[in-house]
Amino acid sequence: MKLSNTKVDKAGIALAKDSYTSEEELFDAESIFDLYRGNHLQPLTEITLELQDWLSKFGENYYIAQRLKRKPQIIRKLNRFSVRLTQLQDIGGCRIIVQGNNTVDSLLRYLQDKVAQQKDLKLIREVDYREKGRDDSGYRSLHLILERHGHKIELQIRSRIQHYWAESIERTSVIYGYHLKECEGHSDVLAYFKKLSDIFYEIECYREPSPIQKLDIDQYRRSAEEIIKNSDRNKILEGYVNEGIIKKLVSVESARKTGFNNWIIIFDWNKGAFVSWDIVDRASEKAIQAYVENEKSFPARDGFEVVMIGSSDVATIRQTHSHYFGIDSYENILETLDDSVIGFTRRSDIDTDARQILLCLHRHRYWGKNTIREETLRNHYCKDAVTFDSSLDLLVSKELILRASTKAPLSLNLKKKTEIENYL
Repeated sequence: MKLSNTKVDKAGIALAKDSYTSEEELFDAESIFDLYRGNHLQPLTEITLELQDWLSKFGENYYIAQRLKRKPQIIRKLNRFSVRLTQLQDIGGCRIIVQGNNTVDSLLRYLQDKVAQQKDLKLIREVDYREKGRDDSGYRSLHLILERHGHKIELQIRSRIQHYWAESIERTSVIYGYHLKECEGHSDVLAYFKKLSDIFYEIECYREPSPIQKLDIDQYRRSAEEIIKNSDRNKILEGYVNEGIIKKLVSVESARKTGFNNWIIIFDWNKGAFVSWDIVDRASEKAIQAYVENEKSFPARDGFEVVMIGSSDVATIRQTHSHYFGIDSYENILETLDDSVIGFTRRSDIDTDARQILLCLHRHRYWGKNTIREETLRNHYCKDAVTFDSSLDLLVSKELILRASTKAPLSLNLKKKTEIENYL
């Protein structure tokens, strides 16, 4: 359906400013907004698949995924910059991650040449935040604005270290309760990430940070962690990467055998755990309908995040959107700076479902000879544990839970009482 810019911008203003006067007017504004955003999916997918084909011949390792911008993000951006909805150029976005900054440069030249040969794809603008970083946050990346069929699509190209920084600040924002990339929050927390970005840039330029720089960043880190810890919005999330979730995603993908898939992933930031994930119809209209329905069912105001991500390999999502899975080390990126600058997640070697199992057994005092059947634990006490089997196996392998044989009754190991209670 063709929408006029006037209608779209009017809907954007109504939603951003809460300026509608009736439920009917609100419904119309939301319908126009959803339709306008949804119109970006088809050109976005076409561009992503084309980029993927080009990258396969580029000769360097890469990760690629696409996403439609979430509604709460769009609304905040309309208010923050006082722009019209039709002026936004990143409603449809594609992200490419490559090894280093030099590879970003060579990929830029490669893509410039490829796009120049296309009739229906244009490179409208290049914005390079890599050398200086954004003044407000320290964000570093190369952005290309592409256009197909009248729709503008933002392509982000990042090195791994730039991506690590971006994912760390995303996850920390949820833990802290403020949108740090949008410059919300205490100045010391913002300064920490700005300085961290500067040090990462030095590393990418093969310059070792000085002892004074390391001392400075560590002081800001300690101050920022204390501020976050004392924030009344603070949520404690884990740094554990849940391998069980990743295996399930790969299993669902393998069963479909459809190549490129759109996924709707729902994450509950109150628990630091997935609510659901599933492949949705590749057809744009059905995918958008599912996206909108899930956004309504799991609102951002209640701590949920609903995101639609497109990828030909779901394991890629762990790299392109790693803050959902728990940010672990990103292939020794921080080796030269020590573990002290990793971020603000309480480090752990068990996942959230494993902690739920431990908590249940501890609460009901299943220690030593006081046992519980696995089926009872799974079906009665831990119904929400989506990776119950792999999480339980992990706890047994660490000898936190005693199980004489497969399917034998379970209990907590009294000899590990202190260690178990530290997890809780």
